[in-house]
Amino acid sequence: MKAQTFLPEDYRPAEDEPFMNERQLEYFRRKLIAWKQELLDQSAETLEGLQESARNVPDLADRASEETDRALELRTRDRQRKLVSKIDSALRRIETGDYGYCEMTGEPISLKRLDARPTATMTLEAQEKHERKERVYRDD
Repeated sequence: MKAQTFLPEDYRPAEDEPFMNERQLEYFRRKLIAWKQELLDQSAETLEGLQESARNVPDLADRASEETDRALELRTRDRQRKLVSKIDSALRRIETGDYGYCEMTGEPISLKRLDARPTATMTLEAQEKHERKERVYRDD
């Protein structure tokens, strides 16, 4: 196991330092881990809420409303599960040294994009091209 990289509390990755140096990698690793923990905590709360609301509600309108709420919670939880999977994938890319580089072009992904979306796997240009291509095939 490698030594912990020192990271000042107010550190933000900057364009004028070497791309994906140890400090930047540590910054994104911590950001991803904190985000994952937040999602897991929310997921646990959702489960508790669903278990508490599983009681029998005699009024049909209340029951319908509760079923709608439950369906929404489950959809949200499924989205969170997929996001946790993307976070785990990003953490693996940090370990392998692939993090921050576009999977399509191999070019560095902008720090602003990574800060806003730490699970990004493509540069903005490659992502837009990918989405345009997807749209064309979806219309067929």
